[in-house]
Amino acid sequence: MKIFKEEQRFTQWWLLVILAVSLIVPVILIVKEYMQENSTMSSTELTLTLLAILASFAFIFIFKLTTRIDEYGIHYQFFPFHLSLRKIAWSEIEKAYVRNYDPIGEYGGWGLKGGLLWNKKRGTTLNISGDIGIQLELKNNKKLLIGTKKEQEAKRVLVTYKHKVQQL
Repeated sequence: MKIFKEEQRFTQWWLLVILAVSLIVPVILIVKEYMQENSTMSSTELTLTLLAILASFAFIFIFKLTTRIDEYGIHYQFFPFHLSLRKIAWSEIEKAYVRNYDPIGEYGGWGLKGGLLWNKKRGTTLNISGDIGIQLELKNNKKLLIGTKKEQEAKRVLVTYKHKVQQL
C-alpha cells in the first residue's frame, strides 16, 4: 500500500511583499491620524485598528491545501473552505493524471477556483502555487485539478493505483 501526502501553504515571497507593501499605506495613515493634535482617535481604537489590519494580513496564512492518495481514493481539503478531508473514491474517477497547466489562463489564478465564477468546462481547481496538478476527470463529467509540488511522487502513486481507475 502506497500513500501520497502533501500539504501546501501560501508562502511565495512575491505574495508576502505585496501584502507587506499593501499594509504600509493604511498603517501610516492611521498612525498619522492618531498623532494629530486634534485627533478623536483613542489609543484603544488605534490598537484595535492596527490589530484588525494585522489580522487581515495574517489571514492568508491559515489557508492550507492537503492532499492524500491511498488505496481508497483521493482525499483533499482546502482549509478554511473545507473543514475536513473530502474523498473521491477510485470508483468515481474516469481518469487521473499529473499535468502542467496555466493557473492564470485556465483558472484565473491560485486558490479555490472554478464553478460559477470561471470557465465551467475546465472544472474546479484547488492550488496554492506552481503550475503542476493532479487532474481528475470524474465519471459524473466533473473535473477537479489539485495543485502539487510533488510531481514525480504523485505520478508514482497514481501508477500504483492505476488498476483502480479505468485510464491513467
